[in-house]
Amino acid sequence: EAVTACDLSTRRPSSRNCSSNLLTSEECGVLVPCLFKRAHWITKMRNSWWLGLLVGIFLLTGQVVSEELDQAQLEDNEQAQAEGREEEEPVVSHIVEAADEVELQSGDGDLDTTGRCASDITHFCAEVKPGEGRLAKCLTTQNDLEEKGNVDGRKMTGECKEEVRNFKIERATNVNFDVVLATSCKADAAKFCDDATLYPEPGAVVTCLREVEEKLNEGCKTEIFRTKLESSKDFGLDAMLHELCEDDAKVLCEGVQPGEGRTQECLRKKRVSLSWDCQEELFRKEVEDAGDLRLNTVLLRVCSADKKKFCAEVKPGMGNAKQCLEDNRDKPDFSADCKSKFEEMMARRATDFRLDAKLREQCRDDIESICGYEKDSLDSTAGYDGRVIECLQDYREELTVGGCKKQVHKLTTRAASDIRFDRPLADACYDDRKRLCENVSPGSARVLRCLQDSRDQLSYECRATLFDQEVRLAEDIDFKFPMKKACTKEIQTFCKDVPHGHARIITCLQEHDEDDQMSPECKAEVKRDEIREAEDYRLNYRLNKACDAEIDELCPDVCSPFQGQACGGTVITCLKEKQDNITSEDCKSELFKTEMKESKDWRNDAQVKEACADDVNQFCADISPGGGKVHDCLSSHKEELSPKCKELEEKFNQIQASDVRLRPGFKACSEEMAVYCKTIKPGKGRMFRCLQNNLGKVDFSSQCKEQVEKKQARMAGNWKMDFGVAKNCKVDTKALCGEKLGVGHGKGAVLKCLVEHHNQISDGNCANEVSRAVRMALWQYRKGSAMTAACDEDAASCQPPSGKTLKSVGVVGRCLSKKVAEDQKLVPGCKAIVSIAAPKDAKQLFDGTLAGLSVLEKITSLEKSIGMKGTMVAKDRAGNSMVTLTGWVALASIGSLIIVIVVGIYWMYRKYTGQDRPYTLVVKGGDV
Repeated sequence: EAVTACDLSTRRPSSRNCSSNLLTSEECGVLVPCLFKRAHWITKMRNSWWLGLLVGIFLLTGQVVSEELDQAQLEDNEQAQAEGREEEEPVVSHIVEAADEVELQSGDGDLDTTGRCASDITHFCAEVKPGEGRLAKCLTTQNDLEEKGNVDGRKMTGECKEEVRNFKIERATNVNFDVVLATSCKADAAKFCDDATLYPEPGAVVTCLREVEEKLNEGCKTEIFRTKLESSKDFGLDAMLHELCEDDAKVLCEGVQPGEGRTQECLRKKRVSLSWDCQEELFRKEVEDAGDLRLNTVLLRVCSADKKKFCAEVKPGMGNAKQCLEDNRDKPDFSADCKSKFEEMMARRATDFRLDAKLREQCRDDIESICGYEKDSLDSTAGYDGRVIECLQDYREELTVGGCKKQVHKLTTRAASDIRFDRPLADACYDDRKRLCENVSPGSARVLRCLQDSRDQLSYECRATLFDQEVRLAEDIDFKFPMKKACTKEIQTFCKDVPHGHARIITCLQEHDEDDQMSPECKAEVKRDEIREAEDYRLNYRLNKACDAEIDELCPDVCSPFQGQACGGTVITCLKEKQDNITSEDCKSELFKTEMKESKDWRNDAQVKEACADDVNQFCADISPGGGKVHDCLSSHKEELSPKCKELEEKFNQIQASDVRLRPGFKACSEEMAVYCKTIKPGKGRMFRCLQNNLGKVDFSSQCKEQVEKKQARMAGNWKMDFGVAKNCKVDTKALCGEKLGVGHGKGAVLKCLVEHHNQISDGNCANEVSRAVRMALWQYRKGSAMTAACDEDAASCQPPSGKTLKSVGVVGRCLSKKVAEDQKLVPGCKAIVSIAAPKDAKQLFDGTLAGLSVLEKITSLEKSIGMKGTMVAKDRAGNSMVTLTGWVALASIGSLIIVIVVGIYWMYRKYTGQDRPYTLVVKGGDV
C-alpha cells in the first residue's frame, strides 16, 4: 500500500523488488524518503506498526538511504564517453536532498565527448577521464591560458567555448548537477540549508552554502570556493545572479564579452540603471567576494605582478592580500595601473562596512551592540553614506573588541589621507571640491588641506562635515597625515616612548614646538595645528575629554555643538574665566596646557587672534610669533591698542599673573625655582612671591632678576596684575576706590588708593596683600613708581652701601625702615607707606626680609611710650641700629638669666639622681 501511495512505479521501473528484498536492493533507495513524506497518512493505517518499526530500524542502522546516484551506471556512462559513444542510460543525481533531483549532463556530469567540443577534447584533454566535470575543468584551464595570452598554436574553437560556458551555466543552477560539489557538501547542506532558508531562484543551495562558508567542512569549503572563483569570472556561473541580472546585462552591457569579470564590472558601473533585484544580487555577490583578492578578477588581473612582488608570502583570504597591497601602494615601484584600480576599490569599500571583510569580521559584535540601529537601517543593496563606519569612528572609545579597534583605527587613518575613502565628507563636499580643488590630486591629505584652506568659501554642508571629521582626526597623530610626515624625525627624538592615541604624541610635539632641534617643516605643521585647535575646544582632544562635564555645567549655552563649525574659542575663554569653579584635576591640567600655548603664541588664542590682527600688523609686524614676544609687544603699546584687543590682552595678563609658568620669559628662572622654591606649589602667585623673597640672594641670576623686576613693575602699575590683590581686594576696591577703576590702569591709581585707605580696608586678606605689595615695591624701589612715589624724596637721601645703587634690591627699603626705626623725619606719606609695608603677624615678622627693621621700630615705639630713651636701641660704629641692654635693664636681664640657669641645673640633677621619679609604697607583712 505504501509503494502504491508513493507511486514508485512511475519513478523506478523495478520498484516492486522493494517488497522482496528491502535491505539489499539498490532500486529501493527512494522508498524511505517517500514514506516519511507520507508519514501523516501511514500513521492512520491500521496494523501498520511494523512498517514504522522497520523504517526506524533502517534509519538507525543506516542500512537504507535515499538513492543518491547510480554509481554503476555512472561508471558505464563514463566509459561510453571515453570511447566516444553516447550515454547508455541517464543517471539521476539526488545527492543533496534540499535540491531537486536532476539527470546528469551527458550521463556522467561532464561535457559530451561526441558534441561540439569533441575535437578540442581530443586535442587538449586526451589524457583526462570523462565524468564529474573533469573535461570541463580541463578546457576551462585551456581557455584561461588563452585569455592571458600564454598559448601558441592551436586554440579552442568558439563553438566549444560556448558549449563549455553553457554546460557550466546549467551546472550552476542545481548543486546535484555537480557531483563532486554535491558529495563534498551533502552533510553541510542538510545542516544549514533546509527549505525555510533557501531562496526560490536557481542555485539556491550553493548560495546558501556560500553565506555560511566559514562554518563548512574543509572539503565543502574548497568546492564552494571553486564555484565562487568560476562565477567571479563569468556572472552566468552564479545561477542566482544570472537569473536576476540577465535582462539588465543584455540591455546595458550589450557587446561585452563574457569572462574575466567584464560583465560584472559593466553592471557595477551602471548600478543606478539596474533593476532592484539585480542591484540586490550584485551587491550580495560583491560582499561575498570582498574577502579575497582572487575573487576580484579585474583587480587581480591588473595587480597580479604587484601581488607577486610585494605580497608573495601573504596567505590568501580575509582581505590579507588586499591589506598588503594597500600598505605598499605608495612605494615607488608599485605600478600606477594597480594603484589606480586598487584605490577605486578602496573608495567603493568606504561606502559600506559590508564590503570590508576584515572590518565586518572583527567588528561583528561591536556593530550589533553599538551601531545596531545604523546597521538595521541599511538596505539590501549597497549603502552610500558609510553610516556604520562613521558610527564606529564616533564611538571608538566604547568598542570592546581589540581587533575592531585596530580596524577602525586603520580606516580612520585611511580616510585622513584621502577624501575618497571618507564617504560622508566626499559626498558633502563634492561640489566644493569641483569648484575649489579641481586641480588638486587626491592622496596625502591634499584635498583635505585644500578644503581647510578654503573653509570660508565652503557650503554649509561641506563646512559642517569637514568640522566633524576634524574633531575625529584630533585623537591621534596617525590621523594627521601632513604633521606625521613632516615630524617623523621629531617624533623619534622627542616622543619616542610616548604611546599613540589620546593625542599624546600631538601634545608632545606641541610641548617642543620651539625647540631648536625641531625642523622648520615640523614646526610649521605643529603651529598650524595649534592655531586651528584654538578655534574650538572639540578640536583639542584631551581638553574636550577632560572638561566635558565642566563645559556642560559651567558653559552650557556659550556655543551650540550642533552649529557645524568652530565656536571661535568662546568655550575655552569661558573655562578660563571660571577656572576657580573647575573641580576636575584633569580638566585643570589640560586647561593650563592650553593657557601655556596661548602665552607662547598670540595666535593660539582664537579670540585674541581675531581681535588683535590689525594691532599686530600695525605695532608688531616685525616681531616673530613665539616665546610670548608678540604679547610683550602688545603690552608695550597697550594705550594705543584697539578697545577689544586691549580688553582681551588685559584679561590674558591677569591669567598670566596667577602663575609665572605662563610667562615664557620666566624660563630664565628655572634654576632659581628649583633651588629656592622646590617646595612651593605653583599657581595663585605663590611661585612669584617665592622668587621675590629670594631676590636678594647672591647667586640669583641677572636674567631671572630682570624678569621678576619686569613683572613687579607691571604689578605696581595695575592692581589686576597682582594675583593676591586682585583676588582678595575686589570688594574693598569697589567700596573705597570705585572712581579709580578703569581710569588709572597702568599708573597704579587703584593700588595707590588702597594704600591711602589702608586703615579702612575691611578684608584682612586684602590688607595683608596690599601690605605685601607695598613691601615688595619698596624692596624693588624704582623712582616714579605710582605706589612709592611719596618716598622718592626720602629715598634720594639714602646712601647705598659700597658697590650698590638705589636700584639694588632692598637698599631703599632698608634705608627707609631704618629712618622710621630711628624716628628720623620722613615725608608723612612715605612714613605711612613704610608702616604699611611692615608685616602684621609674627610669622611674617620673622620670615620677611624686613623683619629685623620692624623689630627695631616696635622696640623704639615701646621705649617712647614708657618714657625711655636710648636704653635698648643704639647705633654701632658703622651707624647701624641694634638692640643694646644697659644699666638696670642689663642687670635685671643678667639676674633673670642666672635664675633660669640655676633652675635648669637643679631640674637636671633631680632627673639624673632619680629623685623625681614616681614610686608606690608597698607594706609587706605576714610570713614572708
